[in-house]
Amino acid sequence: MLPNNIIRRICACFVLAIIFGATRDAVAQAPLLIYTDHLVNAFQDWSWATRNLTNTTPVHAGNNSISVTTSGGISFHQTDFNTSIYTNLTFWANGGASGGQVLQVYVSLGTVDQSATTLAALTANTWTQFTVSLTALHAANKTNLARITIVSGSSSTYYLDDIQLNALPAPALQHLGVDANQALRSADARWFGVNTATWDGLLGNAQILPLLREMGCLTLRWPGGSTSDTYHWATDAAGNARFMTLATNLGAQVFITINYGSGTTNEAAAWVKSFNVTNHCGFKYWEIGNENYGTWETDNNSLPHDPFTYANLAQKYLAVMKAADTNIHVGLVVVPGEGSYANNTTHFAINPRTGTTNYGWTPILLNTLKNLGVTPDFLVYHFYPQYTASPWQPNSPDSDPMLLQVASNWAQDAADIRQQITDYLGAPGTNIELVCTENNSDAGAMGRQSTSIVNALYLADSTSQLMKTEFNAYVWWDLHNGTDTTGVFDPTIYGWRTYGDYGLLNSSNARHPTFYAGKLLQSFVRPGDTILKASSDHILLSAYAARKADGALALLVINKAPTNVFNAQIALANFAPWSTATVRSYGLQQDEATRTNAVAAAQDIATNTAPSAAVFTNSFPPYSLTLFTFAPAAPSLVAQSLTKQLGASGSDFVFTLQGQPGVPYVVQSSTNLSAWVSVSTNTPAGSSATITNSVAAGTPSKFWRAVWLP
Repeated sequence: MLPNNIIRRICACFVLAIIFGATRDAVAQAPLLIYTDHLVNAFQDWSWATRNLTNTTPVHAGNNSISVTTSGGISFHQTDFNTSIYTNLTFWANGGASGGQVLQVYVSLGTVDQSATTLAALTANTWTQFTVSLTALHAANKTNLARITIVSGSSSTYYLDDIQLNALPAPALQHLGVDANQALRSADARWFGVNTATWDGLLGNAQILPLLREMGCLTLRWPGGSTSDTYHWATDAAGNARFMTLATNLGAQVFITINYGSGTTNEAAAWVKSFNVTNHCGFKYWEIGNENYGTWETDNNSLPHDPFTYANLAQKYLAVMKAADTNIHVGLVVVPGEGSYANNTTHFAINPRTGTTNYGWTPILLNTLKNLGVTPDFLVYHFYPQYTASPWQPNSPDSDPMLLQVASNWAQDAADIRQQITDYLGAPGTNIELVCTENNSDAGAMGRQSTSIVNALYLADSTSQLMKTEFNAYVWWDLHNGTDTTGVFDPTIYGWRTYGDYGLLNSSNARHPTFYAGKLLQSFVRPGDTILKASSDHILLSAYAARKADGALALLVINKAPTNVFNAQIALANFAPWSTATVRSYGLQQDEATRTNAVAAAQDIATNTAPSAAVFTNSFPPYSLTLFTFAPAAPSLVAQSLTKQLGASGSDFVFTLQGQPGVPYVVQSSTNLSAWVSVSTNTPAGSSATITNSVAAGTPSKFWRAVWLP
């Protein structure tokens, strides 16, 4: 964006100020399917009537229906979700040979059952559609719908099919807002992390370092996942050398996970010494084990997966590891929830604030650490919102719409862990950092969701939500992971790739959509930037904002709807933008270009420009990431006075720089309007700053300008 020059003549000087820098009708949104030929979208069968969810006749549509052969309830459970975009529950019912059954429908908000709605009697051997408004079910605009139940008091057989929640029409106009004065926190380099694994045969490939740089990766973790608790570093000199070369050449922040499950304290200390003393790597962050609360993790200690044992051994690990290098930070693994992973009831912890007795992993760990007088530097949390068993079953937890609601959990999880630190450790825990060193959409068998645009949206949404919390690291699982075909490939899950893969890259180093999401995020925020508060009035259109260190404003918008183009009015408060914004985008268009093997540029992030103002409108395509970068509007210079210096030759020229708070402007001077010299960099605390420049005696003319330099 080249500036237009505005020249003002003031007194005998020239002041040069440099300037940098369709409405649609409402349409239907996608319904939330509950039962098609089987349960979908992570709904679970919590029924107590005798039923068959794969009945083949009669059916309303498809191949299967639900037959109910006794009195009781047909009940479908879901993790609490937001109903604000849904309007009613619909399903088809058939009275079978006898007919006359009277059904009642009710929902549960959290664990609280709501009053029921009674329907008309079923007709024999006839499919009838029933529609019940969420308002009638007391479930409209709720954040915690958890269960839908259909009850019959009759023991005669009836049938159900095609159960779903219908969506409200999409709003004609949505509203997004950013306030440049509402800072939340500063950005951390450890938010841009990737796990690397010992089994990754491509880690030493010449393409890897350029790909990590392309994606903007600033943090690496090694040796990765549950392997950490079986990994003996001294037997893998080649793997450690590959990682060391990659990490040091990248200049990455590094998390190393030592072997707690089958290793020793001396082994861990020797590893610290090898990396940081012998090889001068300066790897700062060291985790003691990986998910040691879980029975899936190798743990050869006498009491495996026991928080009391883990805390006592952690004391020894911290002592010997920090003796090897006093500069390292050591962290321990935790989970939210005072009752989570109550693996051993021999020990317990009494919460001094609430008086409750708890047997969960984190309370016992923290309480034991307090008794030992030990304080870790950070606590490690891993988050996977879904788990699919292999091979997948029809009631798999994978769900595109539910996954795209779950990123808001970061705030409550951070608050939960911090509260436990406060309760059980007290003042010594004040400076403990929280980090996440593993996150992906699913921790089990991977299906098409993992390699689809939906997982890319989740990565961007998850990272951006985490940035608003006190978590100081975010490390995605995984760089390479390998293909999987045992996960969910149900047609209700979006995607076209024929395999699942945790990795950002596949075995040919082809970029998955998650890679491009990570790449886009580096243009959104970098270390030194500030996270801002942003708002949206629709749960399927998320907004996140950052103030760049150079004074620019970044706004990331995520459209989570599979089919809707959303039109939004965007309001920028306490920031005056230049009339044109840079717009980067990635979504279905680019992913389709990959499917059709279009040219590489068509598959990559698109970069364009668009008109901008303090208030403007924009359209956002379905399943897309859109990033605006707004340069600040032009500053101006206004002359105040020209005063001869007392006792010296020359004069002082006083002028006012008019701009925006927090934006650094460079004041430059020239004697010929051709060659410019930078005089000072000024960041106004308010809308203006007074500047004094000297003018040497005999200077025929002198010019000043203010420029914003990104």
